[in-house]
Amino acid sequence: MPIHQVATITKAEKENDIVTTLTFDLPLSNAEPGQFVMLWLPGMDEKPYGVAGTSPLRIAVGARGNFSNKLCSMKKGDRVWLRGPYGRGFELKGKRILLVGGGYGFGPLRFLADEAKKKKIAAVAICGARNSGLLMKEASCKTIFTTDDGSAGTKGNVLVAMKELLKKEKFDTVYTCGPERMMSAVAYAAKEAGADCQLLLERYMKCGIGICGHCCCGDKLVCIDGPMFGLEILKNPEFCKVWRTKTGKREPI
Repeated sequence: MPIHQVATITKAEKENDIVTTLTFDLPLSNAEPGQFVMLWLPGMDEKPYGVAGTSPLRIAVGARGNFSNKLCSMKKGDRVWLRGPYGRGFELKGKRILLVGGGYGFGPLRFLADEAKKKKIAAVAICGARNSGLLMKEASCKTIFTTDDGSAGTKGNVLVAMKELLKKEKFDTVYTCGPERMMSAVAYAAKEAGADCQLLLERYMKCGIGICGHCCCGDKLVCIDGPMFGLEILKNPEFCKVWRTKTGKREPI
């Protein structure tokens, strides 16, 4: 198999005000929830994106910069080049699980919900956003929505709904993807409730295979040691504190 595969867009679905979910004519059946692919637009750039579904491959793209805006503007029949899947994905553990996502980070969690359903693992999902225009679509399990401004679902962030839920129900494992500060708070809440937790980190990646070192978080490389990490990431000196820009400059989160 060549390093890059050509993938043609079969569907471009505007999911909310900034997220477009792209479906490709490529099955990528070996991809697992939590893994990522490197998408390449020749002459422009190559960036990592979490797998939001497979058979066929789906990717949720949030319009943030030139590259992602270009992806979000692409239509049926347009082509991209990709390689992967890469990284360490989520591991389904326990009989009851909780999925907590913010923004387009909910995409990989919906993929995980689909896998949990196939294995008859009970799941509940919490999807949060700043307002109703930024909410993602529901997962294939009970989904609780939260918005910071109260324009849809529970008013407040995902922690509000999570803590209320944990008062009533017990979960074996909590899975989370989204802004790092949100994931940190989710991990501590899970730990306090006696649940395991798996977090999906995002860092700027250039190679995706552990060569360039650009995606380091402390002594870990997110592309190969992650992007899924367990509760041990809370002890990492750079988690929730520092990340690196495109040029490698350290900046506070």
